[in-house]
Amino acid sequence: MHYPDPDDANDTDDEQDFVSKSQRKRDSTALQDLGKELFELSRDQLKKMDLPESLLDALLEAKRLTSHGAMRRQMQFIGKVMRDIETEPILQHLAVIRGESNLAKAAFHALENWRTRLIQDDAALTEWLAAHPQTDVQQFRQLIRNARKEAAEAKPPKSSRALFKLLRELGEGKA
Repeated sequence: MHYPDPDDANDTDDEQDFVSKSQRKRDSTALQDLGKELFELSRDQLKKMDLPESLLDALLEAKRLTSHGAMRRQMQFIGKVMRDIETEPILQHLAVIRGESNLAKAAFHALENWRTRLIQDDAALTEWLAAHPQTDVQQFRQLIRNARKEAAEAKPPKSSRALFKLLRELGEGKA
């Protein structure tokens, strides 16, 4: 009987390629969890993500299912499909959606700054309109006026929130 030589270089390659069954299960579970997170997104968000067609089809099929057992099997299938897909771009896109990426945080802070400037300074409106000509000026002025009035009367910032939402929509429309 021939025993392998411990100093043989091929054995170390085999050891480096070896992945334990427990690690494979953890990886599989992580992919299924990522699939569940993708499943919770809306159809529009999924379509905007530029996912591989096989994964997008599997996710849309999962949204159609109602049976618990069928849903569980579909989630396992989604995990299997994701084994062959580069997950880093998907994780980055999810971070942007959740607002965890630096880019998303910077965009959020820029919108907050615009809102503050618009409420405090009339010249900021001219600046915004120059950069975003598609803006409904009448609606914008009304929200700014109402936000100023709410701030002066120490009321809840309903109009300020509505202004921020409009800024976000217009900012996304430009991009």
